Amino acid sequence: MATNPAEVLALPKPAWAADEVGMLYDMAHRFMSEEIAPRYDEFEKNEMVDRECWLKAGAAGLLCASMPEEYGGSGGTFAHESAIIEAIGHVGVDGFGIGLHNSIVAPYILHYASEEQKKRWLPKLATGELIGAIAMTEPGAGSDLQGVKTRAEKDGNQYKVNGSKTFITNGQLANFIIVVTKTDPEKGAKGTSLIVVETDEVEGFERGRNLDKIGLKANDTSELFFNDMRVPTSNLLGHEEGQGFVQLMQQLPQERLQIGTGAIAMIERALALTIDYVKERKAFGKAIIEFQNTQFKLAELKTEATIGRVFYNDCVTRHINGGLDPATASMAKYWLSDLQGKVVDECLQLHGGYGYMNEYPIARMFRDARVQRIYGGTNEIMKLLIGRSL
Repeated sequence: MATNPAEVLALPKPAWAADEVGMLYDMAHRFMSEEIAPRYDEFEKNEMVDRECWLKAGAAGLLCASMPEEYGGSGGTFAHESAIIEAIGHVGVDGFGIGLHNSIVAPYILHYASEEQKKRWLPKLATGELIGAIAMTEPGAGSDLQGVKTRAEKDGNQYKVNGSKTFITNGQLANFIIVVTKTDPEKGAKGTSLIVVETDEVEGFERGRNLDKIGLKANDTSELFFNDMRVPTSNLLGHEEGQGFVQLMQQLPQERLQIGTGAIAMIERALALTIDYVKERKAFGKAIIEFQNTQFKLAELKTEATIGRVFYNDCVTRHINGGLDPATASMAKYWLSDLQGKVVDECLQLHGGYGYMNEYPIARMFRDARVQRIYGGTNEIMKLLIGRSL
């Protein structure tokens, strides 16, 4: 019987993962196993998950799980989002970009949009009619969000937006994009604003190529171009211009915790698959698990994974209770993604030459894991933020 990634560490479930959260995990796991996994090679080849799957996920209640029911969501918390992301990682369909849609894009609308905007946008995000993205990174501005050059100039009841973005997750499919712009370049960070672009309704918006990445092939990642793009001033998030940088800083801890979610889920799957492999694979007349080196390596990895899971569970508990500070969120992002890279690398090594073959899931995990140390703010930036808190 195959080792279950959700049980590989043999830890008791934390309080936040009990009852309906556990039921949601089971439902999400079943959905990913039945609807996404059988077509995942196709999605990797096409470099995107098709829109039909987004609509199915919406119909199954897997979109906007933490949004209030009055806006079409399921009325949950980040614990529910964690259950969905963990199911994605445990099944191994990491390129299905609903985590960003659910727990990064939608919360900006919940926290900063007007009541009219919430009623207009959140229900469509919950059904999958709208697919969300957030456009921060530019060719010349990555982790330094104060350095964005995209400009939004007011012209009557519209903004005229010019600039470009790159490395935008869900960029080919997204028709609802939160764009980080400068509404007053002279004010630096205080001149930054967030503007929603409904791509089906604007002129001057252009998608670039679907970028050719090392890993996460099934997740479309794109360049975006704004050429005198006209957006209604009513699409500004917040009651006035210049709130964008503060809004970003307030929401980035959850984004960084979400990266930790993906990390711990993949760590657990890598361990489960590797334990199964070393029990079955033989060398020199005995199973690889019988060699002391294999036992020592897996002992180390399971210990570190257990530490990671306990830390992650504590971060989620603190977050849903309103007590996760930015420095601790940065710790979770950097340490768990670093550990993810280490565990997957060591597990690949235990597969020997087969670990280098694309037909083995560990090879895909090796590729997919690498970006975790880069996006959401590089791990070097995380250490800088932690250092500033000392």
